[in-house]
Amino acid sequence: MAPAAVYNTPQTRGNDPTPIQAMSHGPTIPGLPSFKKLEEKRQWQLEHMAGAFRVFARHGYTEGMSGHISVRDPIQEDAFWMNPLGVHFGMLKASDMILVNLDGDIVKGSNDRPVNSAGFLIHAAIHRARPDVHAICHTHSTFGRAWSTFARPLEMINQDVCNFYNAQGVYAEYGGLVLGVEEGRKMAEALGSNGKGLTLMNHGLLTVGQTVDEAAYLFRLMEKSCEAQLLVEAAAANGIQKQIIRDEEAAYNFKMASEAENLYCEFQPEYEYELFLTGGAFKAWF
Repeated sequence: MAPAAVYNTPQTRGNDPTPIQAMSHGPTIPGLPSFKKLEEKRQWQLEHMAGAFRVFARHGYTEGMSGHISVRDPIQEDAFWMNPLGVHFGMLKASDMILVNLDGDIVKGSNDRPVNSAGFLIHAAIHRARPDVHAICHTHSTFGRAWSTFARPLEMINQDVCNFYNAQGVYAEYGGLVLGVEEGRKMAEALGSNGKGLTLMNHGLLTVGQTVDEAAYLFRLMEKSCEAQLLVEAAAANGIQKQIIRDEEAAYNFKMASEAENLYCEFQPEYEYELFLTGGAFKAWF
């Protein structure tokens, strides 16, 4: 049975419209859902988590056993759900996810599947440091890995990347595979108290959000922004001058678009397309 979600219409904040209201000409599209029971919210989160993995698989964000998404549990808030190690993103279902607490204990999940050790250390450190973060995405995507070699933040070279204006970090160290607590802690520090995206030098990208939808949309956006940045850098190397968006306009774009509910809505076309393609098979809960 599907979770009993109520999809709320975003409410005006004082005299100012919400970002979704400002973007909607005519009826306002539905915003974040609410639930009467936390068990229903948990199921909804896991369904959207599985949907995010299917989206990532369709866009090729796979590299062997690397890559993980975590979602903080709404009932046991010192624990988060992760994907099992060694299962292709395109095969994951809601029922496959594993609940692990911040101490590393498996709370719920399959007895014959572990989670990624490096992934646990990274996600646990960020969930500890950022109570506002409910979801984290990290994969070894192609353009993110390429851009990460420069250990530089993305520049505000187009409207979309302004979602990361003053909200991105760079972890400019590389200590090999993350198999120690200290490395995860350093990554959390590099992300900062308000970061939405993190470039991991010689490694890849990481994004966070208040919903898995927000974190997944931001990951897609950050990966495509790395591709755009690399194309621009190639053109600039041939003498074509870059035009960077001014701080004033970048700050305005960030204010109007990089808001949790709006970023949740940004991911829904991808999620709904997965529903269309698969008939919702990834929502299986048993």
